[in-house]
Amino acid sequence: MAGDAAPGSAEGESKVSDSASVRTGQRPVAAEQVLQRIVLPRDEDPLDVRVLYLDEPQALSTTATVLSRRAVQVPAHSKVSFASYFNAFPASYWKRWTEVDEVVLRMTVRGAGRIDVYRSKPNGDSVHLQGTPVASGDSWTSLEFRVALRPFEDGGWIWFDVFTNDSALEVDEAAWTTDVPLPRQQVVVGTTTMRPHDCVIALQTLGEDQQVLDVVERVIVADQGAQKIRDTEGFDEAARRLGDKLQVIEQANLGGSGGFGRIMYEGVHNSDAAQVLLLDDDIALEPDSVLRANAFARAAAQPVIVGGHMLNLQARSRLHTMGEVVDLGAAVWRAAPGAVTDFDFAKTSLRKSTKLHQRIHSTYNGWWMCLFPREVIETTGLPLPLFIKHDDSEYSLRAAEHGFPTVSLPGAAIWHMPWTDKNDATDWTAYFHTRNRLILAALHSPESVSTNIVKQGVKLTLRHLLSMEYSTVAVQLRALEDFMSGPEGLFDSLRTALPEVRELRAHYEDAQTLPSAREFPPPTADPIMAEGLLQPPVNPAVIAARASKALLHNLKDPAADASRRPQLNVPAASARWFLLGSLDSATVSHPDGSGVAFRRRDPEEFRRLGLQALATYRKLAKEWPKLREAYRAALPELTSPESWKQVFDQK
Repeated sequence: MAGDAAPGSAEGESKVSDSASVRTGQRPVAAEQVLQRIVLPRDEDPLDVRVLYLDEPQALSTTATVLSRRAVQVPAHSKVSFASYFNAFPASYWKRWTEVDEVVLRMTVRGAGRIDVYRSKPNGDSVHLQGTPVASGDSWTSLEFRVALRPFEDGGWIWFDVFTNDSALEVDEAAWTTDVPLPRQQVVVGTTTMRPHDCVIALQTLGEDQQVLDVVERVIVADQGAQKIRDTEGFDEAARRLGDKLQVIEQANLGGSGGFGRIMYEGVHNSDAAQVLLLDDDIALEPDSVLRANAFARAAAQPVIVGGHMLNLQARSRLHTMGEVVDLGAAVWRAAPGAVTDFDFAKTSLRKSTKLHQRIHSTYNGWWMCLFPREVIETTGLPLPLFIKHDDSEYSLRAAEHGFPTVSLPGAAIWHMPWTDKNDATDWTAYFHTRNRLILAALHSPESVSTNIVKQGVKLTLRHLLSMEYSTVAVQLRALEDFMSGPEGLFDSLRTALPEVRELRAHYEDAQTLPSAREFPPPTADPIMAEGLLQPPVNPAVIAARASKALLHNLKDPAADASRRPQLNVPAASARWFLLGSLDSATVSHPDGSGVAFRRRDPEEFRRLGLQALATYRKLAKEWPKLREAYRAALPELTSPESWKQVFDQK
């Protein structure tokens, strides 16, 4: 089912006879030696997550029966593979970053069948390593398979398949282990919440597995929302499961950096834990990910930041991102070279993929799930007071400058709503995107990056103006001005920036959300007219011509009825400048489908914001060297525990 050679064939076994072996009746393994447990879906999980745990035939009559989170029964006449996202072993990452040089697959089995172990190459080709028949009847038999990590420098996974003939075979307590006991280290798990309902569910999930709780010293919730988590339905059950490990700290809304900064501070200064693990609040948690990140950090050859992958909360079988980097030339994050995005395991299994086997080198990992050894925080400091956006990417860059790399570890993951379904490029978060990107660039990018930032900024401003997104341009200009005022007010802005930005946006109609386009009269234009405008221009000459035409259109007075009746109802996916720039008004849907905004062309506001943007970006280019020096000089104070403690102590 899964390899180049037939199961048990001499050809398949002779290929790697020096790197794999199998034994039976071995001793139990201590928890400190477990690197990654084999786990199965939870009872409450939706059906589409099953492909992340098991690779099995489509016919229901031959699929495995999940007996528990650790036990599975494969029926007679079946072939089931554990070459799945959560159960294959990401060998190349362990080879590159840890001191483990051999992994031992251990399990107990009952019944009759066959177990075969495979590995993959960086290009996705499968290689059969070792296999053994099982004929234990009603008795449990212990098996172990040893695989050297020598050939995994550039990529590759290890997994096992189960084959049955006339009877079923049960597999229980399987795990990828090491013979070398790793140091026992506990972890502080923390989350900061504005969404208490989601957070309560994550806390309940975290508390359902005793082996997970055994490595957790404390669970800290930095509660920053208007609705307190203690008053949220289900909190009492979460508190019962977590017991005295749970600590809720209520504080003002200091954003993600303030919430996660509090957890880092408490984890290092008020606990003995060797690790601090950050989790977003609006996630679905695979609790075994905590154990895997903990084990990887304990086995690492040097202290490393261990990041978890993001799976798509709205389409559970999809891996949204496998690894990211910060592009210092543009001061933005993006997918790492070779990284796969939006990969659907329901369509293509790990075994059949060619793109998931290469080891990906990341330079940062989002704080939807990210683990930090104590030494990293003690040396690097706390996050910058940025409220949200770029606090995580800046931190990984700063840690790397101190010699601490970031590893995005496959198989350690949470489910989270993908940012592609959010509106954070144009809503109030546009302020923090803009200001904090400039701060990151001032601290870590080469000095010449200012030229790129100015060019990109002017181009982006024009796109927003042509799209009638006047509120977005207004908050971006406010962000530029606040950046140029220097680093002195950053701590104060944790409390003031968000309400001020919201007040600014309140004056713009395009920032207001209405339930549906039904709130307005039918559009005046024939939808067919939009078809010719939807195709993105690619040729530079065509782009210039379309932009010039749209620019001239936006300087003219709009049609008389455009202020009360939209020309078109535009879906979020089509809301691009080359369409909107030719209109006088439109309703535009939000990316999450929750409502619409009514955008009306305003030539006077177009001119005012455009001229202000040109002047502000000219000033930015002129003052960049001085600003760069000021932010770098202020960095130690902005990230010191002493400075943050003063913020936390304020009421």
